[in-house]
Amino acid sequence: MNTKIILIVSLVGFVALCTFLVAESGLFAANRPEQPEAIVNPSVKTASAEPTTEARDSDFDFSKLTAVSKTQKSVTIGSIHPDTGFKFALELTSKGAAVRTAILSEFDDRNPKNPLPLVLLAPIVDKSQIYSLANGGFELVEQKQRFPLDKLNWQTGSVVHNNDGSQEIKFEATLKDGAGTDAVKLTKVYRVTPDTYQIECNLAAENLADQKLKIRFDLQGPAGIGREGARADIRKVLAAFVTPEGIESVKKDNNKLRKAKKNNNRQDMQLRHKKAAAHFIWAAMTNKYFSAILRPVPQENEQWPEKIRLASAQYYDPGLADKKPDGDENSSFSLKTTAIELARAGQVDSAKTFKFQLYLGPKDKSIFDKNELYTRLGFFHTIDFLGCCCPASVINPLAFAIMGFMKTIHKFIPNYGVVIMILVFLVRLLLHPLTKKSQVSMMKMQKLGPRVEEIKKKYTKNKAEMNKQVMALYKEQGASPVMGFLPMMVQLPILIALYSAIYASIELRGAAFLPFWITDLSVPDALLSFKTVTVPLLGWQINSFNLLPILLSSAMFLQQKLMPHSSAQANPQAAQQQKMMMVMMPIMMLLIFYNMASGLNLYFMASTFAGVIEQIIIRKHIRQKESAEAVGLVAVTSKTGGKVKKKKPKPFFKY
Repeated sequence: MNTKIILIVSLVGFVALCTFLVAESGLFAANRPEQPEAIVNPSVKTASAEPTTEARDSDFDFSKLTAVSKTQKSVTIGSIHPDTGFKFALELTSKGAAVRTAILSEFDDRNPKNPLPLVLLAPIVDKSQIYSLANGGFELVEQKQRFPLDKLNWQTGSVVHNNDGSQEIKFEATLKDGAGTDAVKLTKVYRVTPDTYQIECNLAAENLADQKLKIRFDLQGPAGIGREGARADIRKVLAAFVTPEGIESVKKDNNKLRKAKKNNNRQDMQLRHKKAAAHFIWAAMTNKYFSAILRPVPQENEQWPEKIRLASAQYYDPGLADKKPDGDENSSFSLKTTAIELARAGQVDSAKTFKFQLYLGPKDKSIFDKNELYTRLGFFHTIDFLGCCCPASVINPLAFAIMGFMKTIHKFIPNYGVVIMILVFLVRLLLHPLTKKSQVSMMKMQKLGPRVEEIKKKYTKNKAEMNKQVMALYKEQGASPVMGFLPMMVQLPILIALYSAIYASIELRGAAFLPFWITDLSVPDALLSFKTVTVPLLGWQINSFNLLPILLSSAMFLQQKLMPHSSAQANPQAAQQQKMMMVMMPIMMLLIFYNMASGLNLYFMASTFAGVIEQIIIRKHIRQKESAEAVGLVAVTSKTGGKVKKKKPKPFFKY
C-alpha cells in the first residue's frame, strides 16, 4: 500500500516537473510579443535578427537625445615653423569639435620687446567659452528635440599626414535616443594644406534609425579676432551676397553692434540683404589687416549654398554697461541649415556631407587676385577703405591702383617709408596744375576782398543787387569763387584714395622706415616710451612720445601761414578768426594724429611740407608775373618773336 502510494506520488511529481519545464521552454508562447534585449553598454553594438519595420520603429524613443561625452582633448594640425610651409597652426578641441586657437606663422603681434606669433582666433569668454567652428545645436525637426553639440566632447582621432603634405583629423559623435540606442552619427573632418590660407571642414550626418529623419544644425563662425588698430577698433562682421548686379556685402562694425545690443535692437543685428533675389555666399570677421572668411560650399547640382542660412550677428562685451568699450569686446556670427531629410539607415541619402572652407589670413588683394575662386566670390570686399564723402565706386578702384603702384615701387626701393614719400611727390606733381589754378584764384579773391566789402556795405538792404555787383566785379577781374574750390574738389578723391591705400595696406604692418625710429609704419612712431598716462577730462591714454605728429602740426602751421585769406584786410573780425584758426588747426591735427599709425603721419607730414614748398613756388611765380605786369610787360612767347611786348592796360589788382 505504501509502495503503491509512493509510486503514484512520484509519477504525478514527474509529470508536474515535465509540464513546468515545457512551459518554461516557451513552446506554448509562440504568439507572445518578443521583448527587447537589455543593452548593458550603449557604446557596444550587438548582433541581432532584423525585426520588422513596425517593430524597429517602436524601438526608437525620440522623447529625448543623449550622447556619451568623451574626455576633453586638444590636438594641433599645421605648424608655425616656416620650414613646414604651413600658414598657421590650428589648435583643435574635442569640445564641440572646434578650433580653439589659430596662430599665423608669417605675422607677429608687433610687441617691440618680445614679439610672438600672432594669435588670430581665440576663445570668446562669455557665460562659457565660445570656440570657432564649434557645432552648436542639433535638432530633430519633427520630434522637436534639440541637443547642444558644443557642450559635448567628441571622440578625437589621430592626426593623419597625407602624401600631398596636408594634415587632417577626424572627430566623431553619436547621438542616442531615450532608450540609449544609436540614432545619428556625426563625423567632422578638418584638413589643412601647406602654402594656402584655406582650411577645409567637412561635417557628415548619418541616420542610424530605420525611419526617415529631418535634422537641423548650427555652426559657430570664426570668433575671438583681436584688435589690430592701434588707435581705433575697426572689427566688423560682414556677409556677401550674389545679386543680379554682382557681389554685394552687408557690414556691421563693433560700434553698431554694441549700440544695438545695449538697446536690445535685434533688427540692427541682422545681416540680411534688402534684395529678395540675393543669395548668401559667405560671411566673415575682420579687423584692420586680417580676415576670417567662412564659406559654405554648395551641394552637388547647386549654384549657391541654398540649404545654409546666416543667423544674426553676435556681440559679446563684459563691460556692456560701460560708456566706452575697453577692448575686450568681441563679435561673431553663426550659420544654420534648413531642415535636411535623411533616408532610413542603409538607404541612399541616409547620410549627407556639408563642406565648409575657412580663409584665415591677411586682407591682401594680390592674394585674392591669384585665386580664381576668391576673385569670383569677391573676397576683396573684406578690405576697408575710408571713403568719407566719396562713393566707394570711385575710391576703391583708385585705392587699389595706388596699392598696386606702391608694391611695384617697393620692388625697386625696398622701404615703404621712402615709397610713401615718393608717392606723395608724384601725386603733388600730377595735381600741381590744379593746385596752382586754385591758389591763383584764391589770391585774386584775397585782393578783391576790400572792394567786395565796400559793395556789401553799399547794398546792405538789397541783397539781389549786392550779389549782382559782386559777380560783376569777379567777372571784370577774371576771378571766380568756384575756381578756388573746384580744383580742390577734383583732388579730393585722389587724396582720400591715397590715404585709404596707406591705411589699409597689409604691407605696412611691421614695415620699418628707419632702424632707430619709425620701426613699424602701422603703429605710432614712439620715439620714447613711458608708463601710460591718462589725459584728464578727455580720457585719452598716452604711453609714448611721438615726434611725427608734432612735425605734422608744425608743417600745418606753416601751410596756414602761407594760405591766402580773402577778407583779412577789410574785416578785422575775420582777420582775428583767421589768426585763431591758424593756431587751432595745427593743435587739432596734433590731437587727432598723435596716436595714429606712423605711415599715415608720414604721408600727411610729407604731403603738408610738399604743399608748403609748392605754395612758396606758386607765390613766387605770381609775384614775378605781377611785377612784369606792373611795368606794362608780359612774358616773351613764340608769338612775340622773342621780343618783350607791352601789355595793353586793363584793370587789375595788387597782390
